[in-house]
Amino acid sequence: MGIQSILKMGDPRLLRVSRPVTAFGTKDLRALVADMQDSMLAARGAGLAAPQIGVDLQVVIFGSNESNPRYPGRPVVPPTVLINPVVTPLDAEQESDWEGCLSVPGLRGWVPRWQRVRYQGVDIEGEPIDRSVEGFHARVVQHECDHLAGMLYPMRMVDFSQFGFTEVLFPDLAPDADD
Repeated sequence: MGIQSILKMGDPRLLRVSRPVTAFGTKDLRALVADMQDSMLAARGAGLAAPQIGVDLQVVIFGSNESNPRYPGRPVVPPTVLINPVVTPLDAEQESDWEGCLSVPGLRGWVPRWQRVRYQGVDIEGEPIDRSVEGFHARVVQHECDHLAGMLYPMRMVDFSQFGFTEVLFPDLAPDADD
């Protein structure tokens, strides 16, 4: 199938809670992940959750082997396929930073997130993943996993004076680096 349309905020499918994946290494799961990767790459995203392409399964992908032009100066997050994730804060420290979302195109918001988290789940073959991360990596994981619970980043914001159009907030970003 390849590149899929990414649902936009306001579509009720983005608010649904996703179901766990129960079969691993299957042709269907591989096809879903390939479609997600094609779609994320085409949109220049930092991550993508299956619900963003209308699939109610607990599958997220994130990261790349190079820096993302939509988030200049942020560290590289290793490419990951994470299925049936559980995210646990490692301490009480939170930090706020700017976030965008392919389902909320052209906008950015100042979002509080746990600074350090542990995430657990499985890969496409059902092999365990268990990582403790911090900073931008932790933010990306939390953002993508929120989609599995039907949550978009504006729902986490506490100050809507820190929400606006990417082109206004970050005029130095390349014009094609919008969300």
